[in-house]
Amino acid sequence: MKQQSDRAVALVTGGAGGIGSAICRALAASEMQVVVGYNSSADAAHALAENLPGEGHIALPAPVTDCAGLSVLADEIRTRYGRCDVLVNCAGTTRFVSHHNLDDLDDDLIDTILATNVRGPFAAIRALRPLLETSQIPGGGVIVNISSIAAQTAVGSNVMYCASKAAIDNMTKSLARALAPRIRVLSVSPGLVDTEFVKSMDPAWRNEQAARTPLKRLTEPEDVASAVIAAIKYLTFSTGTIITVDGGRILG
Repeated sequence: MKQQSDRAVALVTGGAGGIGSAICRALAASEMQVVVGYNSSADAAHALAENLPGEGHIALPAPVTDCAGLSVLADEIRTRYGRCDVLVNCAGTTRFVSHHNLDDLDDDLIDTILATNVRGPFAAIRALRPLLETSQIPGGGVIVNISSIAAQTAVGSNVMYCASKAAIDNMTKSLARALAPRIRVLSVSPGLVDTEFVKSMDPAWRNEQAARTPLKRLTEPEDVASAVIAAIKYLTFSTGTIITVDGGRILG
């Protein structure tokens, strides 16, 4: 059954994660209808959708490495809402491997990172493009790719993770050109984000990372969410742009 479509609809892949859930809450607070996309976190995604402010939210499977599954997702959004105005590509994966340790960065891990972090966003964009092209919100349909300053610094959880985020930023620029003028494409590039996972790590290391940041704290998930809202609602004449949200960390 089709829901009310007078408000913009936003899909967030990886929507139940630490960053994704903050983005979903910000989108809902901005009076959008939110589709919380998930892969393996179904319970968390449904709980989040049920507790978002406003109405019209839902959790749906968004398996970014499964193109057929993404087609099913796009059809479900079309059936329920008749529109999709915003796609936030937040799904991602990584594992800590020292940059010096080439052997432990094995082929299976490389394939998983690239399939999820690079092919996944592209596949989601390809599946949702027909709906995004018809958006009537100011500035047209919007794609926001969640990247990382690792794309620029080459410092991150492993070599291939850094490479995957560099690919996302490059793809953002290529698709901004290819999908204009109906769809805008931007990257939001945070520094180290203080998720529950990061908070569970060695406090001395975490404090050292914050001290190395000019603004003396780590990026909060809400900082990333605010940048996403800005990209959608306020930067309506921007496309192909990489928005850095790192407290000046990249300056070091």
